[in-house]
Amino acid sequence: MSLTCEPWRIAGRQFRSRLFVGTGKFASPAVMRDALAASGAELVTVALRRVDLSGQADPFADLLTYLDRDKFLIVPNTSGAMNAGEAVRLARLSAAAGLPKWVKLEIHPDPRYLLPDPVETLTATELLVKEGFTVLPYINADPVLAKRLEDAGAAVVMPLGSPIGSNRGLETRGQLEIIIEQATVPVIVDAGLGAPSHAAAALELGADAVLVNTAVAIASNPPLMARAFAAAVTAGRAAYETGLPAARHAASATSPLTGFLE
Repeated sequence: MSLTCEPWRIAGRQFRSRLFVGTGKFASPAVMRDALAASGAELVTVALRRVDLSGQADPFADLLTYLDRDKFLIVPNTSGAMNAGEAVRLARLSAAAGLPKWVKLEIHPDPRYLLPDPVETLTATELLVKEGFTVLPYINADPVLAKRLEDAGAAVVMPLGSPIGSNRGLETRGQLEIIIEQATVPVIVDAGLGAPSHAAAALELGADAVLVNTAVAIASNPPLMARAFAAAVTAGRAAYETGLPAARHAASATSPLTGFLE
């Protein structure tokens, strides 16, 4: 099997890379640009509160000046929204400013743990889908909520591995397995992935993609870390498609004894 990523789709749009990257926390926009190029990502998320929608193109306020719109699908996110109303307003503002009518829906009113609000997220998804948005909701790893969001028209579900920026990996592994088993839309593991091995593990479970930001942005060499995550995602997907061997309680010799030793 080739390790080249085969095409897959979200809402009819084709992707090859299964690594999505956020644009926060980088030391500078130039470092961010180099890391994104190294990642091979085709979709990047941008917090609307960090984007200048005035048209003044202030390079210190507007990350969009550093993003090639021909290379990346730029998906605004509603980070900072406290409720469905605020999230919907932010999505409408981004569409009015000419950004794609895609939105990564983030509603987390608790500033300490940044855990997503399930009720407000479902409400906002229902409203935005009716307005023609492609909605990518960030959620707790809740299989019931994931199915409700599918029914509401979400294009994907984005359950967390662990809290945003925590770098703790797949603490929700059991719930992720259920979500992946039941999903009829792509599953993108988002938040808490602090090492390339975490990303590989998510793809080995059967997740369609991962979204990573902090682990790349705060690395001593963000472009190199971005390449490491890209390689891990590709390897994880190849392992999933090939099929991992079942875990065994007892040992099983790789070189069984043969007659000449008896």
